[in-house]
Amino acid sequence: MAHGHRTEHRLRVRAQVVLHAARGRSNAHIARETGLHLDTVRTWRGRFAEHRLSGLADRRRSGRPASFTTLQTAQVKALACQLPAESGAPLSRWNCPELAREVVARSIAGSISASTVRRWPKADAIKPWQHRSWIFITDPDFRSKAARVLDLYARTRDGKPLGADDYVISADEKTSIQARCRCHPTLAPGQARAMRVNHTYGRGGALAYLAAYDVHRAKVFGRCEPTTGIDPFMALVAQVMVQEPYASAKRVFWVVDNGSSHRGNKAADRLTAVYPNAVLVHTPVHASWLNQVEIFFSVVQRKVVSPNDFTDLAQVGDRLRAFEDRYNATAQPFQWKFTTTDLDDLLARLDRHTSADRHHESSIALAA
Repeated sequence: MAHGHRTEHRLRVRAQVVLHAARGRSNAHIARETGLHLDTVRTWRGRFAEHRLSGLADRRRSGRPASFTTLQTAQVKALACQLPAESGAPLSRWNCPELAREVVARSIAGSISASTVRRWPKADAIKPWQHRSWIFITDPDFRSKAARVLDLYARTRDGKPLGADDYVISADEKTSIQARCRCHPTLAPGQARAMRVNHTYGRGGALAYLAAYDVHRAKVFGRCEPTTGIDPFMALVAQVMVQEPYASAKRVFWVVDNGSSHRGNKAADRLTAVYPNAVLVHTPVHASWLNQVEIFFSVVQRKVVSPNDFTDLAQVGDRLRAFEDRYNATAQPFQWKFTTTDLDDLLARLDRHTSADRHHESSIALAA
C-alpha cells in the first residue's frame, strides 16, 4: 500500500504511518517525516492497532441530513410527468425553473432550486423539457400492410422465402429541393470557426428528386424532375425496370407510400400493365417511416442539400447525380432491425395506451 502505483494517496500516507511506527519511531518523528499533524498520526496508529488493515479505510459517514423526503421527490417526478395544461399552467412544456416554481406553489416544498429539480428527473431519465412529434395509427389494416413490407425486407412473401430472382425496391419522392443562391459566398471553416452561410439568399427555383433504392443490393436510382406526379414516377420505374437484373426478374416489389403519384389499386394496375413482373406494395397510411428510401433521403438532406447554397437548379441536379455515384460506390444495405415481432409489441403498447386514455375520458365524463 505504501509503494503501490495504484494506491490512493490517502491510503498510501496511512500505510507509511504504520510502517514508520513498526520501525519504532515516535509520533512526532512520523509527523515530521510525512508532513501530517501529530493528532492525525496518533489516529491512524491507534486505528491500525485496533482493527489492523481494515482500520486504515474511511469510516462510514452519516453526511448532511436530507433536505427533502422521498415523498417530495416522488411528487416532483409525478409533476414532471404531467402536462402543464393539467395543472392550469399557461405553458406548453415544463422546464426545471418552472417545475421548481410549481413545486413551491403547490406547497410540495417550501423552497427548492432548479438544479435540485433537474437532478431528480434525471435519475429516472425524465426530460419534460423535450418533445417529439408523432402520428397516431389510423389505418384499420395497419398490421397487415406493415407486416407485408417487413416480410419483404426479411426476404419473405406470404410465409415463403423470396427467390434469387426476386427484388425489393423502395421508392419515393423528395419534393421542393430549392436552389438558394446566397447573397454572399459561403465561408469555409477555419480555426475555432464553423462554416458560415449567409442568411439572405435569392430563390433559384425548386425541383423534385425521385429515388428508387434496392433494399438488399444497396443501389440507388435517382432522377430530378420539375415536379412530382404520375408521369415522373413512371419515368423512375422505367429507368429501373429496363435494366438488368430487373428486366428479366421474376418479381420486382415496389414499396411505396400513399402519395398521389402511386396511390391505390389504380397505381398498382397501371404499373403491372406496363411491367408485368412489377408488384406495387403500399405502406400503411401515415407510415412512411417503413419505407427504407426515407433513410437515403435523410442522408441526402444532411450531406447534399443542407446547407443549401446553389447558383441554380442545374447545379442542384448535378450534385444529386454525382452523389448517387459516390453513394453507390461504397453503399451497404441498411441494418433494418424492426421486425414483425417488434411491430406486434408496438401495437400492444399503443393499445394499452389508448385503453388507458379511454378509461380516463370515461372517468372524467362520469365525474362531470
